[in-house]
Amino acid sequence: MKIHFIGIGGIGISGLAKYMRFSGHEVSGSDMKATHITQRLIDRGITVHIGHDAANIPEGCDLVIHSAIIKPTNSEIVEAHRRGIEVLHRRDALLRILQEKKVYAVCGAHGKSTTTAILASIMSGSAIIGAESKGFGSNVRYDGSTDVMLFEADESDGSFLNSNPYCSIVTNAEPEHMEYYNYNIDEFHNAYRRFVEMAPVRVINAEDPFMATLECDAIRLFPSEDISNIHYILLDDEPYTRFTLKHLGEFEVWGFGEHIAMDASLAILAAVQTMSVAAIRANLLHFRGIKKRFDVIFKGSDRVIIDDYAHHPTEVKATMESLKTYASLKGFDRIIAIWQPHKYSRTIDNLDAFVECFEGCSELVILPVWAASEEPREIDFEGRFGRYNLTMCDKISREGDTIQSIKDDNVLKTYDRDLIIGFGAGDLTYQLRGTK
Repeated sequence: MKIHFIGIGGIGISGLAKYMRFSGHEVSGSDMKATHITQRLIDRGITVHIGHDAANIPEGCDLVIHSAIIKPTNSEIVEAHRRGIEVLHRRDALLRILQEKKVYAVCGAHGKSTTTAILASIMSGSAIIGAESKGFGSNVRYDGSTDVMLFEADESDGSFLNSNPYCSIVTNAEPEHMEYYNYNIDEFHNAYRRFVEMAPVRVINAEDPFMATLECDAIRLFPSEDISNIHYILLDDEPYTRFTLKHLGEFEVWGFGEHIAMDASLAILAAVQTMSVAAIRANLLHFRGIKKRFDVIFKGSDRVIIDDYAHHPTEVKATMESLKTYASLKGFDRIIAIWQPHKYSRTIDNLDAFVECFEGCSELVILPVWAASEEPREIDFEGRFGRYNLTMCDKISREGDTIQSIKDDNVLKTYDRDLIIGFGAGDLTYQLRGTK
C-alpha cells in the first residue's frame, strides 16, 4: 500500500509510519517543521514534506492517516477526500494495524513509555513506543518473525481502546487529559475498565485507587508489599535501582526511584507468563533508559545536565526524588530546575500541585508556557512560585557545556556547575542540547 501520514513528525505518528515502512508499505508524510524526527524518517527512506499542501499526497495513494491535532480543513485532508482516498485518524488506524497482533499494551498517566521500553528490553517482538528507547535507538523496533507487539497505548484520545490488547498493563489511572472525557471522571474510569477487561491477560498496579476497585481476574502488583530491598547505585555516573520482587528474587534496572522499580516489576510480571526468571533478569540489563527521561546529556566533575520529559506534577515530583538521590551519590549540594510548562490547561488545572512538586531545588527557572496550539491564558507564575529562588526567562541557551537563561536577548545567569535539569515536553529539550 501507499500510505501518507499527516503530522508525521509527532512521536506517535512517526512510530506508526516507521512500523508500516518496515512492514513493506510505501510511506510518505508531512509536517509543519523539520526536526530530528523528520530527519530520521528521511534516513529510513520515507519521503517527508515540510509544510502541508494538497500536492504532498502521492499519486496512487491508498490511505491517509493523520494525528489528533490535524483539522478537517487541512489542505491534505481536503485533497484526500476529493480524490476518494480513505482517511483515518491515528486511533482508528490502530484497529487495522494491530488487529492481527498479540499486543502487550501498556497504559497509564505516568510511566507507560518507560514500562513499554523495559518490556521491549525483556521480550522479543516488534515495539512501538511513545519515546525513543536508548537500548535500540528508536521509538520503533520491527521483528517480522513473531506476531508479538509491545505497544504504548495512549489514553489521551481514547486510542488505547483500539490497541487490541492481548495483555493490558496499567501503571496507574490518575486523571489526565480530562478534556477528552468531558471532564467526567466516570467516563474516564470506564474507559480504563474497558481497556483492562478486553484483554485475556491483565497486569495492574493494584495500589492505584481506581485499579484497586476492579474485580476482574488480574495479576496484581502491590508495590509497597511486593517490592522490597530497594537501593540505588551509580555505574559510570548512570543511575541504577536494585530491588527484590515477590518470590522472584533480585533485579537491577536502569534509573532511580520506587517508580522505576514499579515500572520494571509490571513488565517482569507480564513477561514471566512466557519467559524464565533468569532470562528476564539478564534481558532487563539491556534497558538503558529512554531519551528525555532522566536523560544525562552532560557529565562532568562539577556539573551534570539532565533532560527530562516530565510535564505533570506527579512526574516532576518523582523525578525530583530521583534527583535528590543522584545529587547525594554524586556529592552535589544544589539542584537547578528549569521548567517549561506544557499547555495552559494542564498548568492551570494542576497549578497547586506544580507549586509543591519542585521542593528540593535550589533554584527554579521558568520559561514561557509551551502552548501546544492552545490560546494563551494568564498565570501568575511570579506570585505562585515566589517561595522558590525564581528566575523568569524567555529561553535557555547551551554554550559549550554551560547553560544560560536569557530574557530580552540578555543573559540573566550562567549555570556552569551543580546538578541542572530541564523539565518539559516542548522544545526545551533542543534548547538544553543546543540543537534546533
